Amino acid sequence: MTGAFWDDVSNDVQDPEFARAYAGEAIRIRTIDSLVNALNDAAEAEGLTRAEIARAAGMQAAAVRRLLTASTVNPTVSTLVEVAATLGFRVTLEKMTKSERLEITEPMRKAAA
Repeated sequence: MTGAFWDDVSNDVQDPEFARAYAGEAIRIRTIDSLVNALNDAAEAEGLTRAEIARAAGMQAAAVRRLLTASTVNPTVSTLVEVAATLGFRVTLEKMTKSERLEITEPMRKAAA
């Protein structure tokens, strides 16, 4: 990537605290996007409406609609678990690849040292 913004980021990530915050935010966004996309795919595969998912999960329909359609969401783990269970899934931990650990884990640990 090129341009003034990426040049600034490239310089800023030399600071361990910035690198930690940047890595943490990057993985948070990626993980939430991945989970929400998977929930959307599961809902479509099951043929369930957002209202049906909400009723089954004991949630407000608007909350499920926001979770599955809003451009920015920050759901609780509890919400993700309940919606996933309604769709026949569970939320689990997955080990990062070596390259992800270098990109995410190492900057976070370096800042803590």
